Amino acid sequence: MSDSIAPTQAAIDELAPTGVLRAGINLSNFLLVTDKTDPATPKGVAPDMAAALAERLGVAVRYVPFPNPGALADAAGTDSWDVGLIGAEPARAEKIAFTEAYVEIQATYLVPTGSKLRHIADVDAQGVRISVSGRSAYDLWLTRNIQNATLMPVDGIQESFDQFVQLELEALAGLRPRLIDDVKKLPGARILDGQFTAVQQAIGTAKTNPNGAAFLPDFVEEAKASGLVERLIEKHGVVGRLTVAGI
Repeated sequence: MSDSIAPTQAAIDELAPTGVLRAGINLSNFLLVTDKTDPATPKGVAPDMAAALAERLGVAVRYVPFPNPGALADAAGTDSWDVGLIGAEPARAEKIAFTEAYVEIQATYLVPTGSKLRHIADVDAQGVRISVSGRSAYDLWLTRNIQNATLMPVDGIQESFDQFVQLELEALAGLRPRLIDDVKKLPGARILDGQFTAVQQAIGTAKTNPNGAAFLPDFVEEAKASGLVERLIEKHGVVGRLTVAGI
């Protein structure tokens, strides 16, 4: 990246205290991790962003895999990772200093055949049960904002789909790209237009790393402005599913 801002030694020391950048990776995000055959060497936009950051810091990268974003967020401040690549959410920001998003993903609802729910706003109503992957960024958003419907979180994206089908629930909350695949399995089901939120995928570090936290936003903005993020989206075959944030 041209005209890049060099990290200070203090930032390097905070972000790679062991001499290696330990990057927390959420393996459940199928858009950002497109190959997790070997969890120690995941492939995708998020791992490549971590690798690019390590290169800027002048250190090697080591991936620290987590099964879901909640587990990654829980590990903040435990010295298991130096940076975490997950959705930026207020609940997580209590312990994690996040950059602005580098990519964003629409979150919406899938409804079953014959559903009278036509619009996003229709879903938040008495008697509506929403299946959702618990502690995902969009579940955290729904937890803060849903007032009348009933949230039914379960552990995992596939599990939320299975629950929706098996219990014949009124709505399934999810990332639009995944719902596009899910709707094909359910004749007559529909994906509602629009979004209830857009998950902001960012890079975070512990709030106890002020110098590192000050450098990371510059890295992310340069990665977007230079076209790096767009190139990674193309490289990993997720064009049209991931959007460069703020572009």
